[in-house]
Amino acid sequence: MLILTGLFFNLNLFSGISDVSAMLEPKVRLFLSLVLSLFLPVMSYLFSEAKNIGNLGVGESAMPDDLSLKARVILGWMLLVELLRRKVDEILVQGYSGMVQRAGRVVWLGSLVFFNISLVGQKELFSIIWVLCVTRLVQRIAFAEVQKRSYAHGKNPGLISSYMAQLQHDDQVDDDQVDDIKRCRYIVMGKEKLVKKVTAYGYELNDVASTAGIITVGKVWELVDSDQMLAIFDQNQRLRRLCLSFALFKLLRPKFEQHHLAVKCAGEARDSRYLILRCLQSNGGESTAEAVFQVMNDEVNFLCEYNHSVAPVVLASPFFLLVNYVLIYIVVFGFCLMVVLICGYGDVKFALNSIFTDNFSFNSYYPAGFLDVAFCILIKAFNYPPAFFLTLDFSITVILIIIFFYEEIREFLIALLSNWFMVSLLCSYMTKPKWHGSPIFKSAFCFLMFLQRKMSNADLSFKQFSFLDLCWQPITALPTTPILSLKVKTATVPNSLKQSIIEYIAEHIRGTDHYTPLINGKRALQRNNLSHQLSWACNSNSVSEVILTWHIATSLLEVECPPRSIQEGPSFNVTTRLSKYCAYLVLFHPNLLPDNQENVELFFEDISQELKNMIGCWDYYFSSQRTRVKKIMEIIRVEDTADTTGWREIQVETRSQSDPREVVKSGAKLGKLLISNCSETVWKVLADVWTELIIYIAVSSDREHVKDVLVHGGEFITLLWALTMHTGISLPGQPRST
Repeated sequence: MLILTGLFFNLNLFSGISDVSAMLEPKVRLFLSLVLSLFLPVMSYLFSEAKNIGNLGVGESAMPDDLSLKARVILGWMLLVELLRRKVDEILVQGYSGMVQRAGRVVWLGSLVFFNISLVGQKELFSIIWVLCVTRLVQRIAFAEVQKRSYAHGKNPGLISSYMAQLQHDDQVDDDQVDDIKRCRYIVMGKEKLVKKVTAYGYELNDVASTAGIITVGKVWELVDSDQMLAIFDQNQRLRRLCLSFALFKLLRPKFEQHHLAVKCAGEARDSRYLILRCLQSNGGESTAEAVFQVMNDEVNFLCEYNHSVAPVVLASPFFLLVNYVLIYIVVFGFCLMVVLICGYGDVKFALNSIFTDNFSFNSYYPAGFLDVAFCILIKAFNYPPAFFLTLDFSITVILIIIFFYEEIREFLIALLSNWFMVSLLCSYMTKPKWHGSPIFKSAFCFLMFLQRKMSNADLSFKQFSFLDLCWQPITALPTTPILSLKVKTATVPNSLKQSIIEYIAEHIRGTDHYTPLINGKRALQRNNLSHQLSWACNSNSVSEVILTWHIATSLLEVECPPRSIQEGPSFNVTTRLSKYCAYLVLFHPNLLPDNQENVELFFEDISQELKNMIGCWDYYFSSQRTRVKKIMEIIRVEDTADTTGWREIQVETRSQSDPREVVKSGAKLGKLLISNCSETVWKVLADVWTELIIYIAVSSDREHVKDVLVHGGEFITLLWALTMHTGISLPGQPRST
């Protein structure tokens, strides 16, 4: 019980100081779920044993029907842990089995309270805690039903599909004729007001222009530009972009969930491309690429929190906060008062006095209340073992109570500072003219934006892993990659990388017949007139082999030929960061790659063995990265010649006759060639190759595997996946939006 309390304490306190995320790490949630599944049966057995033994607590008289102090402590633990169990359960419920199990636990705890406690005051105290457990159960059921039945949540994919089909049918406008984001009719809020009638093929909808309360992206932009107060608050366009992210999140859900009403509208990808690539203009020194990735990051966060949130942020709105955090406590207070009166047989004075007389911790006559009792027990704990264990029991109970109140406050702050609430608050402001010019709203809105900006991490980051780095080799014998992931570093996504990706997507869309073929790096070599010399490095059906070949070459070039001028810096950052991130995907998320997952997983073992054979066991485990690079370069004995055509012929022959698993050797030969021709052009070519590779991986990622990544809060590749979905980029042979 002490260990479980410590886990809850660390999970709630230290993870919530600077993080307002509504999600919980899945490995932690899985571990706690397994522990809590055993908690109630074990504690029920211990409660029964403590009840039968009948040990008397400090300061209590022997009564034949009185429940022992140890039994009451165990019962209190079961009730408090049941209150904290919601920290582990996701809000979005798949089926009702979890709700039935939780209802069964609450009923069982109620039976323990009402059929085992005889003293009125003690029964009243435990009944109040049990009422809180019932309240949490009812809240979870209400959250699940609202999300399932609401047009704004559970039924939203079908409604959005019908709306987009009608929108594209009514508005056949070429993208060259649209010059302002204020004309965008993507819906942010109020979608439920559109439903006119449910049909066999979707929904018959009302007209947006004639329906009051419909908030679109265009209306948000118009209001912020015309409202002086919002214009001051939103100088960096944070609120407007947040509403655009929310609208794009709604568009992504039908495709992501493969809804049966989802249709491919001819103009949806065109309009989304226009919004993302042309309308998000630079503002205040911020590039268009930074604005695009901010929008995509917020959209993926919406998607993650909708599917895996443990706090009710999806429903966050001014009305929800009023009901869930104010009115509900008034109702709970009424139920608690009713339970107290029932336990006191309807006698108000007797019921209230019993709480103090039957619970010695609240009894001011003994000798001076709870603090004096606790201090007395703590003094005796040093030389009296029963007092020591009693102190431990009381400490656990107090910590659980503190965690409960802390969790209530933290959940409220998470909902208050969430992006969901900010979008809902802005839309409520738009639909309620009486709020305009209100000093109360202005002060509250300014304070919330300040808190959200201070408590959120605005920098976009991703994982970095190198197969030639020092930190990972000594622990390759460990059987699980989660332990290895503790060694993975995190780096900020540079602005040059964002710009490179946006430029590539724009060029890809502007290509021949609106699309140029998207392949695994060869197109980038063709654009730089190096296909004849380097295309052999992309001649593999395995994307993982191509990634690792270029990763080894990039790692060697990074050590042997670092950037020598400011002009090489942006390309160097793009190359090295994407190289290490793609290597991270190969090892930790092979399911996101288009290759056979089992085949990708074997690359780790093959590269480890190949490196060990090439540089020796000692250097493999204990040498620095520079030493490894030096030994690898010494092993690759290739004549230094300016005839790149001859090098290509030798390399193609070597690859065709060698084991295709000799990735390190192939990457080292490619690295040798790049080092011999090291210049600003080489770094630019590598940046183009890695940009094409990462977009190729994003387009190839299966949506089911993307769902598996979202439970961890998403990855950088999920942002690119969402971006390519909106812009209509697809692989050759795949259906594409136009």
